[in-house]
Amino acid sequence: MHLKTDFDVIIVGGSYAGLSAAMSLGRAKWKVAIIDSGKPCNAQTPHSHNFLTRDGATPAAIGAVAREQVLSYPTVEWIEDLAVNASGENNNFTVQTGSGQHFNAKKILFATGIKDLLPATPGLAACWGISVIHCPFCHGYEYSDQKTGILVNGETTLDFARLIRNWTSDLTIFTNGAADFDINTKMQLQQICVSLNEQPVERIVHENGYLTHIEFQDGSSSALKALYHRPPFEQHCKLPEVLGVQLNAQAHIALDAALKTNVPGIYAAGDNASPARSVANAVATGSFAGARLCHELISEQYS
Repeated sequence: MHLKTDFDVIIVGGSYAGLSAAMSLGRAKWKVAIIDSGKPCNAQTPHSHNFLTRDGATPAAIGAVAREQVLSYPTVEWIEDLAVNASGENNNFTVQTGSGQHFNAKKILFATGIKDLLPATPGLAACWGISVIHCPFCHGYEYSDQKTGILVNGETTLDFARLIRNWTSDLTIFTNGAADFDINTKMQLQQICVSLNEQPVERIVHENGYLTHIEFQDGSSSALKALYHRPPFEQHCKLPEVLGVQLNAQAHIALDAALKTNVPGIYAAGDNASPARSVANAVATGSFAGARLCHELISEQYS
């Protein structure tokens, strides 16, 4: 059992956004608890890119350095556990963990990320974050000018194709069934030299997560090195909603300009509240949320 149970801020989620917020708060000498269950969404991603000074490092290596640096501040405590319940109101919150511990805090920051709802297509989950990818800024350079696909259908198809076409001229749209867009979109795809394949997908074939080809239900196949996909998602943690926190139309936590939720005393940062899904954005929003929490705590001392 942990000796300390009362904190100024509890941060639920100890990945990049949570650790960044904890650094801001720790350097301001606030008592902070980071509660983390050790299950980051990018656990199987081999390399992280597009983050200054750490380009190409593994997500685990970035997290390990960050954790070491943050925990060097004596007012920051790491609690390896799963937050399972939360209650209370501004300046009097309680978070319960899976091990049965209860922690109290004036404020809560949710840096809990999102959970991708991947298709059940065999092989796709094993490639997710490795060769089946969501972001060209994170992974596109490594697959430049290679045979690439996009698993997409509907109204976003053309914009997605135009984006990825910047990284490769060998690009095919895989709709996994009849295309759900009009003939004008098909003509525009042809104009930018993007192929279209409407065959239902049977499986993703790979070697240790690295894609080799797609097999279709009719027995045909298509060789590929990379496949882009943007799956739907849900909040990784339901506790914000338990506390009355609202989500926006995109299923992210709704925030104001100071990264506050609609519930006083509750903030959010990182992927759970932003479509800009990257290590750099998580670190930036975490740092800002920590600073805003500091301002609020100080302001309340003089109110």
